[in-house]
Amino acid sequence: MNAALMMLIDGRFPAGGHTNSAGVEAAVRIGDVCDDTSLERYLLGRLATTGMVDASFSAHVAGLTEGFEGALVDIDAEYSARVPSPRLRDASRRFGRQLLRAGSTIWGGPALDAVGRIEGGAHQPVVLGALVSAAGGTSVDAASLAFHHLSAAVTSAAIRLLGLDPMAVAAVQARVGERIDDWCLDADAWASSSPAALPASGGSLTEILAEDHGSWNARLFVA
Repeated sequence: MNAALMMLIDGRFPAGGHTNSAGVEAAVRIGDVCDDTSLERYLLGRLATTGMVDASFSAHVAGLTEGFEGALVDIDAEYSARVPSPRLRDASRRFGRQLLRAGSTIWGGPALDAVGRIEGGAHQPVVLGALVSAAGGTSVDAASLAFHHLSAAVTSAAIRLLGLDPMAVAAVQARVGERIDDWCLDADAWASSSPAALPASGGSLTEILAEDHGSWNARLFVA
């Protein structure tokens, strides 16, 4: 991974990631996440489902070399089909717009131009893949970054919501990271697959909780 891409790993990159709990806020409310052990279980579950979808789409976009205009519209639509919750789709596009605003001030190129023309804004994993491509990264880089973004969202939200020991949470994230390395071995295959053949491993509870979370009168996170 080149030095420029390290900016996308940094939580201080102004892409609005601090407003995303990746469902942790709702999971805390129902008692599904309450300590380090339940957090690790939750994180593994999210990475193996929605995380796999995000990583595969980012890897696929990062691997594109031509035909961006039509291809990215189709890819974005395929991602939408994997997110039944209207609130999650809206949140994903919001995060995508924020990421594109930040990234396009640094990088440029035909992929980013095409992403910027998607009506309503592209989904965050699609934008991430285009940014990785513009920065000279690979499909493996894109998958790794997508997994990292989700992992960081989950763990940082848990610390803020539950007051967990940051050191213990970092250990959870490191242990789970070993699984991420294995999953990223599929990145090149995702890059060469058709969008329709990419993973569709979402979770019903994730979608249900997202809809409930969006109806709260007061919440700390967008999603």
